[in-house]
Amino acid sequence: MASILIGISLGLIGGGGSILTVPVLVYLLGVDPVLATGYSLLIVGATSAVGSIPYFRSGQVHLPTALTFGLPSIIAVFLTRSFLVPAIPETIFTVGSFTLDRGTMLMLLFALLMLAASVGMITPSRAPQEASEQKGFHYGLVLLEGLVVGTLTGLVGAGGGFLIIPALVILGKLPMKQAIGTSLLIIAAKSLLGLLGESQLSLWDWTLLLWVGGLAIGGIFIGVKLSGHIDGAKLKPAFGWFVLVMGIYMIVKETLLH
Repeated sequence: MASILIGISLGLIGGGGSILTVPVLVYLLGVDPVLATGYSLLIVGATSAVGSIPYFRSGQVHLPTALTFGLPSIIAVFLTRSFLVPAIPETIFTVGSFTLDRGTMLMLLFALLMLAASVGMITPSRAPQEASEQKGFHYGLVLLEGLVVGTLTGLVGAGGGFLIIPALVILGKLPMKQAIGTSLLIIAAKSLLGLLGESQLSLWDWTLLLWVGGLAIGGIFIGVKLSGHIDGAKLKPAFGWFVLVMGIYMIVKETLLH
């Protein structure tokens, strides 16, 4: 059910679902946190690729913007998975009875990302719609945010739709619907191509990946179908509160209950 929810959220509101993938893998399915971030890239990438197809057909994907944002993101994900993640020491530091290891650090970073995502979902957003009417395309800022989002994606395995969509609307001057379609293409490309730098493929459980990924892809078909009947903007705050609670739970579990 949780895997289906990942896809429904991506199809309905264009983001947010991927933020659930790592917690589902780690807390419900018992996957190692470092492996889970890699699993998440494949699941989120495949689900987003399928979800972008209806937007392609309706002309709601802006390829020039996708390339401008996507190329630095892909490079950042690749370098992060190839060099940065393997370079993080297994044990970072120990204070008393608390040990911060690599897995815990990634989960805490992910939890902070969830808190940031939840604020963006809960807070009413008027600025992006107003900004989309302005002229000009901020290539430098789009490239920079592409690098930042790609690095975060490589570290924690989240697609980053909650960061990409506002950037495409405010900096890329895209209408909201087109920003969602373009975001799905960017997430798919950077997640899947970034996996070329994955160093732990030999340890992956492909059966588990097929099950979770298949359910998430099924969910995105439901989400895209529902998007024609349900206003995703109205559901976004409720989903944001859910993500906020999940983020707080993860911080408590990884620090006080670890």
